[in-house]
Amino acid sequence: MLSSNKMERQTEKITDEDDGKIIKLKEIARSRDEIALAREEDRIKSWVPKTKIGKLVKEGKIKDIDEILDKNIKIMEAEIVDSLLKTKTDFLNIGQSKGKFGGGKRRAWRQTQKKTKEGNVPTFACLAVTGDGNGHVGVGYGRAKETLPAREKAIREAKINLIKIKRGCASFDCSCNEPHTITKKTKGSCASITLELIPAPQGTGLVVGDELKKVLRLAGIKDIYGRTFGDSRSTINLISACIDALKKSSGAGK
Repeated sequence: MLSSNKMERQTEKITDEDDGKIIKLKEIARSRDEIALAREEDRIKSWVPKTKIGKLVKEGKIKDIDEILDKNIKIMEAEIVDSLLKTKTDFLNIGQSKGKFGGGKRRAWRQTQKKTKEGNVPTFACLAVTGDGNGHVGVGYGRAKETLPAREKAIREAKINLIKIKRGCASFDCSCNEPHTITKKTKGSCASITLELIPAPQGTGLVVGDELKKVLRLAGIKDIYGRTFGDSRSTINLISACIDALKKSSGAGK
C-alpha cells in the first residue's frame, strides 16, 4: 500500500507531465499558424494580377472590398479577397462515409465513381464557405480526382463568389440597434427547397440546421429563425437557397 505522501507526489508528477505536453502542443500549433501566415503573405506578395481590379488592389488604389461589391463588379481572382479581408474557411458535410445499410457518418467529401475500361475512376467533391464574420460570405464547390485539388478549387470559388450582407436589428421585440441579424424577412429557393429566414431578437441564437449555422456564423449573423419547405436533405441545394435568401435580404437578389 502506498502512503498518502507518495500518492500525492505521483499525482503531481502526472499533472506536471500533462501540463508540459499541453504547452508543447500549443507551441506546435502556434508555429504551424505562423508558418501558414508567412506562406500566405509570401503568396500575396508574389501575386501577379491579371485583371484590372486586381491591378488596382495590388497598387493600393482599392483598399476596401465594399468598393468592388457595391458596384457589382465580378471578382475573378481569389487573391483580391486575400489582400483586402481576413477570412476564415469551413467545409460543409455534403458526403457520407461507408456504413452498414448506408448509415455512414456525414463527412465533407462526396465521392463518386465512373466506370471505364481501366476500372473505377473516383472523383471527390467538397463545398467550402468563407467569410470574415462581418457581413461578407461566399460559398464554392470544388471537384477533382483527388481531395486536395478539390479543396483548393472550393476555397477559390468561395472567395470569388463573395457577397455583402446587410445586417441590423429588425426584430419587432428587440431594440438594441446592433447588427446581429438580417434586416427583413426573406425567402430563398433552389430546386425543390424553399428556405425562409426571419429576423430574431438578440440572444436567440441561430435556430437553423447545423450546416446553415456554418454559413450564417461566417456571415456575421448571430440571431435568426429559419424554416424550410420541400426536400431539405440535399445540403448543396439548401446552402444555395440560403445564399439566395441572403442576397434578397440585402437587395442583391430579384
